[in-house]
Parts: sequence; C-alpha cells; structure tokens
Amino acid sequence: MIQLLMVKELWLELNKMFKVIKTSKKNQARLCEISTPHGKIRSPFFMPIATRGAVKNLTVDELNDLGSQIVLSNTYHLLIRPGMKIMKKVGGLHKFMNWSKPILTDSGGFQVFSLAKHRKITKNGVHFSDPQSGEKYFITPKKAIQIQQTIGSDIMMAFDECPKYPCTKKYAKESLELTTKWAQLCKDQKLKSKNKQLLFGIVQGSIYKDLRIESAKQLAKIGFDGYAIGGIAVGEPRKYMEQILKWTIPELPQKKARYLMGVGKPEEIIQAVKNGVDMFDCVIPTREARHGRLYVWTGRSEPQLTSESKQRLRLTQRAWNFYKTINITNAKFVNDLTPINQTNLKPYSKAYLHHLFRTNEPLGMRLATLNNLNFYLMLMSKIRELIRVGDI
Repeated sequence: MIQLLMVKELWLELNKMFKVIKTSKKNQARLCEISTPHGKIRSPFFMPIATRGAVKNLTVDELNDLGSQIVLSNTYHLLIRPGMKIMKKVGGLHKFMNWSKPILTDSGGFQVFSLAKHRKITKNGVHFSDPQSGEKYFITPKKAIQIQQTIGSDIMMAFDECPKYPCTKKYAKESLELTTKWAQLCKDQKLKSKNKQLLFGIVQGSIYKDLRIESAKQLAKIGFDGYAIGGIAVGEPRKYMEQILKWTIPELPQKKARYLMGVGKPEEIIQAVKNGVDMFDCVIPTREARHGRLYVWTGRSEPQLTSESKQRLRLTQRAWNFYKTINITNAKFVNDLTPINQTNLKPYSKAYLHHLFRTNEPLGMRLATLNNLNFYLMLMSKIRELIRVGDI
C-alpha cells in the first residue's frame, strides 16, 4: 500500500511538471506549460544565452522587459569562472546574477565537442584543460549534476558526448552508448537529491536514423523530465534537421518537453515547432547583434503596440518573407531616420544606430541586442498565439 501511494504521488508530481494545453490540428505543434522551481514557462519558447551568467550587453531588468521566460547558462564555463566556491557562498546562480525566473544549464557536453584540442574523453568522464589558464578539470556525469545542483538551475542537462560531423557510424554508435551510460549515471545522481530540479536527457546518433531512434528509446526507458535533441547545430547540413526530428520525436514520451539544442534561424524554429518541438536556444540573435546584423519584421508583418490577440502573423513554411536581416553598418543607413523597430526601440533611428556602430560606441551593440532578442521573443509569443487560435 505504501509503495502504491509513493508511485501515485510521483505520478501526480510528474504531471504537475508538464502540461499540454493545446495541440495543432494541422501538424505536431503544441502549446504547453512547464513547471519549474522558479516558475511556469509557456512553450514553445526561446532561451537567450547567458553562458557565464549574463546575456551579453543586457541587464536582467532588460530581459524581463523583453518578456524572457528563461535563460540558458553553461555548467563548464561557470565551473571555470567564477567557480563553485562563490556559487555556494552566494546561494546559486539566481542570486548571483539577480535573476528570479528559471535557468537551464547545459551540462558541459557541448564543450566535449567545441574544446576538442583541450580535452580527453574516457569512459568515466572528460578531462579538460582551461585554454586560458591551463588548469585541469575532470567532469564525470556525477560531477556534472553536482555542479548544476550547486548552480541551482531549474532544468539540468545530462552529461553527453556530442560527436562532430561528419563521423563514421561506428563512432556515432560508440558515442551514443557512452551518452546513454552517462545519462543513467546522471539520473542516479539526481535521484539522490530531494530538490525539484528537472533533468533532461539528450538524444544523439549523428545523421543515422537507426541510431537516433535507438538513442531516443534508450533515454525514454531511463526516464527523464524532458528530452533534448542534440547534435544538430554542430556542423550538420541543415537538410538533416527535419529528418532527425521526424525519426526522433515519435520515440519520445508525448507528455514530456522536447528541446532542440542550438537552433536556430526563425524559419528553422517554425519548422521545428510544426514537428513538435517545445524549446529552443541559439547564439544567433545576440552574436549577430554584436556585428550590426538586425532581425526586422517586413511590411504588414511588422507588429504594432497592440494586443497580441489582434495580431495575425502568417508564418508559413514556404514563404519566409515575414522578416529580413539588415546590416546597420551599411552606408545606406547613414541618413535613415526611420525607427529601428516599431516596439521597444521606436524612439531610436537606424541612422543613430548606424552612427553608434561606426564610432564603436558600446550602446550600439546594446540596442542591436535589444532589437534581436525582442524579435525572437516576440516571434515565440506569436507562435504560441497562433497555436492557441488554431492558425498554425
């Protein structure tokens, strides 16, 4: 009887974490809600990148004003600097960066890929050396979870190996098996703690259909609070993205969150939403902003300061003409006094932003970042609204 009650309580707790509110009748798009220790998040949503505990050039107040529901930080980089000593002393990343909403932390698995010259993979974990100081670190699945527990992230990612593209099927399979083994160890470590942090597993398998399916099935058997699809934004041609989603998503539990890591451009996000993805992150909006590249709405698609329910933004898979990108450093903007956008930066002209970039004023990168994240977060808000009213 006691065991039955415990199972029932666990089932009720899991159902509180994730709720499907509405699904599209046209495709696999869905409107969902994820409950975390620092609040609920409506999906589909986009996570601004705060790798080291800050979104480049912005304050947390500005992120709140933009409507960001959650940010993404990185376990490896926070371990290196500022380190876990100060993180323990201050009581976690939320207090350290003064952010009261949810945080997701990448486990450091991406650094297994990106720091190839500074790491050595073993069956028990990964040896890293800091490219700047030369200091050595050894991250195991258990250690990755312990670090994320110290950070206090709401959503922790299992430690994985992200194989480079291209790779042989033999290597992809060995990598998959290692990722599954590490995922189980991460789950074991998480179960030792009574905190309510969520843990996501990461599907790997490169571009091989049977391996992707195998990985998804193995992780679903272990059981996680959500499932990420990795290894799509690390060099693979984008033509594989939809194929991998169609192979993988049917193998994942319907009542769990799905996260497509490192993607992407607006049209890629819409395509993935239609395939059933709930969560996204990408460096594109902030990185492009630092180089003066702006994402802007076009023509009748440009939103005005009116209620969201009155907006009818058609986001079709064949016509990506609802937005364009401009390079604000181009000479044609020197006398352009039209607003940067019609929402959060309406008081500032393109000519002014052009001037800031041409004179290397830091405010230029700040305004460009505010524009791009506003575009991405507004795009996600509109996608949610279109799912709600049945237009996507």
